[in-house]
Amino acid sequence: MVFWLYAGFLLFVFVMLALDLGVFNRKAHTIGTVEALAWTSFWVSLSLVFSAIVYYMYKYDWLGVASASGLGLTGRQAALQYITGYLIEESLSVDNMVVIALVFAHFGIPTRYQHRVLFWGILGALIMRGAMIAAGTALISRFEWILYVFGALLIYTAVKIAFAGDEKPDPERNLLVRLARRLFNVTTELHGTRFIIKRDGKRYVTLLFIVLLVVESSDVIFAVDSIPAVIAVTRDPFLVFTSNIFAILGLRSLYFALAGLIDQFRYLKPSLVVLLAFVGVKLIIEHWYAIPTSVSLLVVLGILSVGVVASLIELRRNPVMKKQVEDITQAAEDMAVMTFRQAKRIAVLFIGSSVLVVGLALLFLPGPAFVVIPAGLAILATEFVWARRILKRMKTEAQNLYSAVMDGSEKEDGKQ
Repeated sequence: MVFWLYAGFLLFVFVMLALDLGVFNRKAHTIGTVEALAWTSFWVSLSLVFSAIVYYMYKYDWLGVASASGLGLTGRQAALQYITGYLIEESLSVDNMVVIALVFAHFGIPTRYQHRVLFWGILGALIMRGAMIAAGTALISRFEWILYVFGALLIYTAVKIAFAGDEKPDPERNLLVRLARRLFNVTTELHGTRFIIKRDGKRYVTLLFIVLLVVESSDVIFAVDSIPAVIAVTRDPFLVFTSNIFAILGLRSLYFALAGLIDQFRYLKPSLVVLLAFVGVKLIIEHWYAIPTSVSLLVVLGILSVGVVASLIELRRNPVMKKQVEDITQAAEDMAVMTFRQAKRIAVLFIGSSVLVVGLALLFLPGPAFVVIPAGLAILATEFVWARRILKRMKTEAQNLYSAVMDGSEKEDGKQ
């Protein structure tokens, strides 16, 4: 039965991605800060709404999700573990954003094509992370000592990041890139948003395809650290998977909002070091003392808050960075206004459509359909041009009908 939960969740993700690429971003374009912040707010809100769904899923054991985990999680525990895992995954994705920005800069990928690369990168991440999570949880269920290995890996990563220099990764040394250059014909130019082209009867992979390989491989590398970090919070595969996927979905829009600034957050790197060390220690000592999830959530929030606030204070002191921060702040204010307008349009659409549906139903049922239908259109007309046009046409047709009836009545009176 739990299979249907995974299937339903994946179906939802694929529908959202299809709407993203097929409707909202069908044409390649540069994503501005306001649009990126709006999408970031949408994905974060959706992630928080899902935490409420998780609460009721585990409270009432929908489709046996709580029973299948064998962990005896209550709704509150499941929701807290999901939120903590989501925050850890989102914060650890910051380094991934820096690498992605470097890759795009190295290959000279225009901003209007970057969204397409990140979109297809997510589809690959769905498959790879799903396989890694399944393998990780299976290993833990069979060999509990593997937790010490995961904990040691996280602490090693924390130490490595703490003492790492400013050396930038070289995408050309990537194993997948070198393998692709050997196996395929590779063009050195961009061909719009296409990954494969045909030239002189031969198929070539484009530069955009090479960039996609680098992005996919970087996600796998970061997943090696982030997945054990989330497992430190929850052993439930469904919670690990969903928190990972929601974090990845929000990563794209967050990248476009903060790509120019993220490398300047000086105190975020130390925060990530402390965060990795904390979850690593949590895994190692869990056999003797299990840190409550609520405490873990507070610690994670505290670590991230200190890093972000300290970085923002530092940025404010830098005149160049101060201007960028002010631009993003202004974009956030503009986005808030835009969000209010969009919310208003959605409310009008919902209410007006509901009234209109009732009016159409009254065409076949007893009731004043001739009053309810125009009322629904009048509500929709406050925000939508198409509704105003239909309402105007109905008004014109009604006037013509009234004139024709009156003319016919006058002629009848003349005959009499």
